[in-house]
Amino acid sequence: QLQLVESGGGLVLPGGSLRLSCAASGPRLDYYTIGWFRQAPGKEREGVSCIDNHGGTMNYADSVRGRFTISRDNAKNTVYLHMNNLRPEDTAVYYCAAVPQIYAGSCPMSDSRYNYWGQGTQVTVSS
Repeated sequence: QLQLVESGGGLVLPGGSLRLSCAASGPRLDYYTIGWFRQAPGKEREGVSCIDNHGGTMNYADSVRGRFTISRDNAKNTVYLHMNNLRPEDTAVYYCAAVPQIYAGSCPMSDSRYNYWGQGTQVTVSS
């Protein structure tokens, strides 16, 4: 059973940076597409970014494109979300999720496609 644990959240000033990590245990991570999602209070969960199992395909939400970068290190069973130029509207609980890679070179941004979820890490952007 794949298990995911997020870390790296915290309080940061607007314009600051954070790096979130999603560490996996269980099956090899290179069997899975990984997605990052977030949920702010009173809002629905939304897709932030995803990466296919070999790191060749990445997708981003329009709201974070150019500021966030997703990457993975399969040897370390870890996926990262590098977040730069953070804004107050980025405040949310961030979750990573996994789904077995089915179609090469693809990664879905819909949370309904993912089977395994971490517990989340809080990111707060505030002055």
